[in-house]
Amino acid sequence: MLPQTDMFPTDQVKPQPTIKFLQQPTRPDWIEQALQNLDTILLDHSHCERKAAGVAVNMMFRYPSYTQLVRTLTAIAREELEHFELVNQWLDRRDIPMAPLPAPPYGSKLNAQIRRDEPERLLDMLLVSGLIEARSHERLGLLAQHLPNPELAKFYRSLMASEARHYGAYWVLATIYFESDVVTARLQELATVESELLATLHPHPRIHS
Repeated sequence: MLPQTDMFPTDQVKPQPTIKFLQQPTRPDWIEQALQNLDTILLDHSHCERKAAGVAVNMMFRYPSYTQLVRTLTAIAREELEHFELVNQWLDRRDIPMAPLPAPPYGSKLNAQIRRDEPERLLDMLLVSGLIEARSHERLGLLAQHLPNPELAKFYRSLMASEARHYGAYWVLATIYFESDVVTARLQELATVESELLATLHPHPRIHS
């Protein structure tokens, strides 16, 4: 049951249930593609960190009266920008120029699932962001496991805990503002779409392709 005041419930934290964010693991051929195109993956990773910070900031501006949301997303935005700088340092070390990259359909098609009307819009924004962070966590872990460069592999391992915190934080925010059964049902729907978008390997190597 959704709240009757201010469109959303108050900032009362509810217990966090155990939930499986991703319905399907990453395809093995993505790992092969990523390792063969590591410079492109690093450049795309830089763009992903910048975009993730922007998503958090934009949501803060859209929902400024939701105290817990603003506090949580402030911390996430700060950490995403720190990661952006760290990845850019790796770009410099490998002489990879900062440049635009055509985006794969993953992000736009997942964001297309976000409903326009409130309060459903907030719920979907939180869950889509959580799904993207969950997939990032999984794929950074795969890079950490398979990269032949031990220093770069160590760098990716160092990012994994942050990505796990981020997708967990988006889930917690969703359960703050919505009933858990509503969140769980919608997450299952969005997770199905997310997995379907990655069922076929995109021809251009990306973190989310």
